[in-house]
Amino acid sequence: MAQWTSAVGAAQLARLLTSQQDRPAGPGTRRPPAYRALADGIRLLVLEGRVPVAARLPAERELALALSVSRTTVAAAYEALRTEGFLESRRGAGSWTAVPAGNPLPARGLEPLPPEALGSMIDLGCAALPAPEPWLTRAVQGALEELPPYAHTHGDYPAGLPALRAMIADRYTARGIPTMPEQIMVTTGAMGAMDAICHLFAGRGERIAVESPSYANILQLMREAGARLVPVAMAEELGGWDLDRWRQVLREAAPRLAYVVADFHNPTGALADEEQRRRLVEAARSAGTVLVVDETMSELYLEDGLEMPRRVSGFDPAGSTVITVGSASKAFWAGMRIGWVRGAPDVIRSLVAARAYADLGTPVLEQLAVNWLLSTGGWEQAVGLRREQARENRDALVTAVRRELPSWEFSVPQGGLTLWVRTGGLSGSRLAEAGERVGVRVPSGPRFGVDGAFEGYVRLPFTVGGALAEEAAVRLAAAARLVETGASGSAESPRTFVA
Repeated sequence: MAQWTSAVGAAQLARLLTSQQDRPAGPGTRRPPAYRALADGIRLLVLEGRVPVAARLPAERELALALSVSRTTVAAAYEALRTEGFLESRRGAGSWTAVPAGNPLPARGLEPLPPEALGSMIDLGCAALPAPEPWLTRAVQGALEELPPYAHTHGDYPAGLPALRAMIADRYTARGIPTMPEQIMVTTGAMGAMDAICHLFAGRGERIAVESPSYANILQLMREAGARLVPVAMAEELGGWDLDRWRQVLREAAPRLAYVVADFHNPTGALADEEQRRRLVEAARSAGTVLVVDETMSELYLEDGLEMPRRVSGFDPAGSTVITVGSASKAFWAGMRIGWVRGAPDVIRSLVAARAYADLGTPVLEQLAVNWLLSTGGWEQAVGLRREQARENRDALVTAVRRELPSWEFSVPQGGLTLWVRTGGLSGSRLAEAGERVGVRVPSGPRFGVDGAFEGYVRLPFTVGGALAEEAAVRLAAAARLVETGASGSAESPRTFVA
């Protein structure tokens, strides 16, 4: 019986390998043999999760033709992978990817490190900050005081607690977007909101237009839902959306959904202006596309006096085109898994009805904690602390990266939590792998693209500051040197950082 569970075609594998662009070798730098470069490329695709474990690889002759190399080169690469434990083969069944014994399976996303690993590894994989105390503790205490009446009920509120729905609706209304509680559904984080929307609007095989790059976890959620992703390139630097490209994609591909992050886009940090928002809503309405707007970063503006554009839903007064997703996870704390959907009442009713077959509802205690924050003014004070911390971290990280890695290019965003960095021609996948060896964890660009795009990028979140940001940049520079020299094997052990 075959040991593989999926297959990768020769053309697909060749396209993924071609996307791995390295800096041209400098004088005195020895390039690896062709078979070694091919083996390394396939190994990185497996470690990145872009080629699944237990995926059947093309036959040697097929891959040789697709790559325009000799069959001997492919055979030698496959043999090297078998020796290293990244490939298994059996006569009559072919060859399939594997991971060596003792190695963790590659994650499709980049999960946070366990607390016990934080002493030796600087984690830049997750764009999330510690809780803004004392507001988390106060919110939980306030929630406990409000809990007794709810404890006498069944505790199932598929649309969310009425008080929290009303509070969220009032906040939209105060921002010039008239909203009723019936237009709000409380969810288990923004991911829960997006999962519900995708299952309602985009069945298996449906097209979803997405920014390119876009938020990695949402892209993976859509893939697992069976969607066909249609990437739309962002404008250069922090220019927001390229409306000509969006109009073309919406007209020609006719996607059922489009997913966008208008406020401090993840990962680029771009902020779409009001004209772009108006024109995108008009284009989506004309194409019959439902526009899902992720507002999880909208309150994380970091520059004093920055005038935020009107919310995208403000350009859709009828409510027939735009669905909004919000969350407490980025603005307050990732451990507070409270999100929400704002949409037309009939959309919310459909989402609530479908929820009976998913998670039934969101935990009551956490909803009460968020409601306490919003109703007491604690939210504004906590988010103010969050902005101050993110601003300081951003400035420290920018200074350190510019000093240690002057060839890396990025634009400094006015808000959000991430830098999108062009790595001077180095492979982001190889940087991520080398970073693990020198003690810094960073997600490579392809996690935020479709089908191998953005190999020359990494995402750096503003999650560390001060001396820790400086140390992170030092370790990234060490990782870059390993990639530039083609060094392999174990690097020197990372230092334990003491604050």
